[in-house]
Amino acid sequence: MRVPAYGTDETPVETTTRLRPIRERRRGRTLAVGACVVLGIGLVGGALAGVWLAASGGGKPAEPAGYAVAKELWHNAPVDTLFPRTLTAPQAGPGPSARTWTRIVVAPDASCAPASLAPKLLTALRPLGCERVLRATYTDATASSVLTVGLVFTRADVTAQRALDGAKLTARLGQDVPPALAGPGTVAAGFGPAQRAAWWVTAPTDLPVVVTAVSGFADGRAVGRAVPADQAMKKGRADAVAQSGLGHEALGIAGRLEQQLRTTALNAAKEEDQR
Repeated sequence: MRVPAYGTDETPVETTTRLRPIRERRRGRTLAVGACVVLGIGLVGGALAGVWLAASGGGKPAEPAGYAVAKELWHNAPVDTLFPRTLTAPQAGPGPSARTWTRIVVAPDASCAPASLAPKLLTALRPLGCERVLRATYTDATASSVLTVGLVFTRADVTAQRALDGAKLTARLGQDVPPALAGPGTVAAGFGPAQRAAWWVTAPTDLPVVVTAVSGFADGRAVGRAVPADQAMKKGRADAVAQSGLGHEALGIAGRLEQQLRTTALNAAKEEDQR
């Protein structure tokens, strides 16, 4: 696979390539149809009863639209779809002001390992079938902040994904700050462990993915201790991290990437249904 080189000169071919070649995956629809015919009309009543029980809480939770398709997006979707070259989030900043981010670095897809995931998060995701980690670094419109975002794809079923309790995941991780992705020759050249300022981790209930984000200053200044985005956004904070809006940046870009991935998964599911 090829990914964009570090820097801002990303060629059209590189930025639209898929992170991995598409593996042909047959859904077994023909087998499913054949099985239904063999079972016969006599089992229709039982099937309907099973559906009713599932809907009433007696079975496994229904799989959200696009959930299964989303598991394969790490290698099926183009880089520019997963990590758009430009992201815009209205009202994502202090004020609330609009935020715009430009992609400057894309890393090759990586295995679930300490180099790409924080230790506690890695431990939590391994039992779910942690499959692949995709990361990219963005800068804001003023090139004063840098942000590394990650999409962690798993094989988790809906029950396991919901058990992650994504809304409270950051709080449970303590000081398990996501790794930064530097980019030689870019404003993120000095973005390393000591430069991480604000961070966020979330796990949507309708996608088998965990989204991570960590922000810092583009000038490479060290920060004493990275804080969760919601803490950096608290009223009354007067430190540089709070005043610069780095908490808003981390939270905003994580939410925007999650929304982008959800749209991609739903569109891919619709295309698959129409085949």
